[in-house]
Amino acid sequence: MMRASPARMALYVISALVLVYLILPVLIIAPISFSSARFLTFPPPSFSLRWYEQYFSNAAWMQATRVTLTVALLTVVIATPFGVAAAYAISQSKLRIMRLIHMALLLPLVVPIIITAVGIFFVYAKVGLVATMPGLVLANVMLGLPYVVISVLAGLQSFDPAQEMVARSLGMNRLRSFFAVTLPQIKSSVVAGGIFAFISAMDETIVALFISGGQYQPLTKRMFTALRDEIDPTIAAISTLMTAASFMLVLLASTRQKRSG
Repeated sequence: MMRASPARMALYVISALVLVYLILPVLIIAPISFSSARFLTFPPPSFSLRWYEQYFSNAAWMQATRVTLTVALLTVVIATPFGVAAAYAISQSKLRIMRLIHMALLLPLVVPIIITAVGIFFVYAKVGLVATMPGLVLANVMLGLPYVVISVLAGLQSFDPAQEMVARSLGMNRLRSFFAVTLPQIKSSVVAGGIFAFISAMDETIVALFISGGQYQPLTKRMFTALRDEIDPTIAAISTLMTAASFMLVLLASTRQKRSG
């Protein structure tokens, strides 16, 4: 039986420690969400579903949930086709300006989010989009677009463009050949990009703190406000649900990408 080398064992240990560090908050928050105690207490004295009931029966939390889901879905609907079109143009064009466009589309991932949030706020303040649904959607489309572009570009790199050229030589125009030949073969990358854009919109906090308000407050901002005013395990219940939803969506995206690979 072969023994692992010291270097390999060290790698396993480091990987395990990193994994534990990443999942430790979830291992603490999830049990707290089932606590019967009035305040955040770990370990919980006993288990109860009272905080999940509190969440689902609270009109303010439900309104914030509707806003979050609406913004996330609209973000996917808008960011996905624009991201696919941008990725296709970047992959097909040899022009130098496309490199600049590519870099510009990825800026939301590079620029610190607090700077982005402040910039969006000042622009929105001038055009009247602060505390509006269109403002929230447009901001999240900008933040989610890079995920679609990166995912679709990865799918296009494994696609043979000669197949589309054959379709065009047989009489199809570029648009029809894309939908008939290219899109079916990169659909897993498109779906994955849309899923990551959805998660980005659902989890975004910093920008929401600056530009949302009134009846258009997503869950993340209401959670932040609740933590500031009064800490109770309802926050833990919502956090657990959002973490579980994000995990399932990431698992779905990775599964589809593996199948396409």
